[in-house]
Amino acid sequence: MRKVVIAALVGTAALSGPVAAQSGVEVRVERLEGQMRAVQRKVFPAAGGKLIEPEITGTAPVSEIGAPSTSAVIDLTARVAALESQLRTMTGQVEQNQFKLRQLEDGFAAYKRSTDARLTAVEGAGPATGSGAETEADGDTDTSAPAPTRATPRPATSGAGGAGGARPATPPAIASSAGKDPARAQRVAAIEKPSTGDAGEDAYTYGYRLWEAKLYPEAETQFRGLVKSYPQHRLVSRAQNLLGRSLLDEGKPNLAVLAFYDNYRANPKGDRAHESLYYLAQALANLKKPSGEICKVYDELTDVYPDKLSDAMRAGVAKGRATQKCGN
Repeated sequence: MRKVVIAALVGTAALSGPVAAQSGVEVRVERLEGQMRAVQRKVFPAAGGKLIEPEITGTAPVSEIGAPSTSAVIDLTARVAALESQLRTMTGQVEQNQFKLRQLEDGFAAYKRSTDARLTAVEGAGPATGSGAETEADGDTDTSAPAPTRATPRPATSGAGGAGGARPATPPAIASSAGKDPARAQRVAAIEKPSTGDAGEDAYTYGYRLWEAKLYPEAETQFRGLVKSYPQHRLVSRAQNLLGRSLLDEGKPNLAVLAFYDNYRANPKGDRAHESLYYLAQALANLKKPSGEICKVYDELTDVYPDKLSDAMRAGVAKGRATQKCGN
């Protein structure tokens, strides 16, 4: 009896090994088959375009709420970099413009100081610096302006600029110039001094006669005195224009430019404003200025004063425009 029980136990033990092994292989095969069917359902959808949910699903990573995607961060970074580059470019341009503006301001300040110093020197020294220096110009006369009237003396109250009726005495600068050069003093003394009772007209007439005699520094003194002492005189436009012509004839085109331009700017309706523009172009040409600047003066002259130009001036304008290649 005991042998039978032992044999049964041995047989059971012998059979239990293969059975257990078989059951483990089947489980694994069934799992593989299930996974394969899930893959097939994913790859080959059922009819109607609907996919069969797979039996095995992967666990998707959980992202934080509000976390931007990688593409959005890259886009924002690129835009910020572009803005920074544009800001750097604009900053560089602003700095360059500020530097150029400072250069222009410094250049203009230096030019103003130089011009003021030269004018001060000319006004302070007067004709004393030009004693004996007589520039033999082309012998032009102020043909566009009638010669000053050599009138007989009349009451002091009849003149527009004869305030107080006192005729200006001979300027000290002329006397000092004559003292240094006796020959020049004789020439100056030979010029008749008018005495009409109108101090402004007398100064202009005397300056005109000095200019005709090519005594340019002395003439400049008379014209400057008239412009300064009688700025509202009816002859102030002529005086300022002849001041510029005296400087131009004396070989000082840089100062002549200032005189001509001041006459046009301060008194554009004066009877010699158009002549100042005409001679301003000549002074600029003597200074070898760019043709564009000279052409602008000619354009201004013909646009503002189309009816005041004489035939000689029109011919001069046409010749000047042709020389400077101003075009039509």
